[in-house]
Amino acid sequence: MFTRTFSVTLLASVVALLSACNNDTKKPGYEYMPDMYRSPSYETNSPNPVFKNGMTSQKPVAGTIPVGYVHYPYPNTPEGYETASREWIMPATLNTPENLTEGKRLYEAYCSHCHGLTGQADGGVITRGFPPPPSYTTGKSSRGGDMKDLTDGKIYHTIQYGLNLMGSHASQLTVDERWRIIMYVHELQKAGQPAEATADSTGTKSEAPKSDKKM
Repeated sequence: MFTRTFSVTLLASVVALLSACNNDTKKPGYEYMPDMYRSPSYETNSPNPVFKNGMTSQKPVAGTIPVGYVHYPYPNTPEGYETASREWIMPATLNTPENLTEGKRLYEAYCSHCHGLTGQADGGVITRGFPPPPSYTTGKSSRGGDMKDLTDGKIYHTIQYGLNLMGSHASQLTVDERWRIIMYVHELQKAGQPAEATADSTGTKSEAPKSDKKM
């Protein structure tokens, strides 16, 4: 009985295989599970009948956060700015010559076009008619106080949210990249000239968390 069943199964498989093969391009034959060969795909912003809301790009599940995400707890308000100034301090472990060198590179890539290579508000866009930001050594912050006295938290807050004509850089710079830029800005605040690649302590208070993930 088993032999007969096996023979019938084998014969049916051979017939199916042969029927799927032919030289007529207009008759491609039969496919086993065609979705495995030509599965439907949808562009990120295209309609999608698979989901009830018809969207391909779904929102994250409520309450979830990205891996490595570091929450910035201060709102974009004057009160949040001042609180960040007191509490949001660069982690001491980042205070190295290597990170200062990287901060210089990042500053020149993301900041110098407005603030200038030496922090004197003479970047390329200023020479083309845009209003300059305050100098890091002699200027006054639009939020009050001298630019040379800006703390870790105040600079970080401005990178996070932007200020005046400066837009937010939260999506361009990781948390650690921001700290490295802040290190270099502190050097410009002190000297007004491009800093040498030597680390200088910027604070000893409780440290904010660090991560190489983007906010």
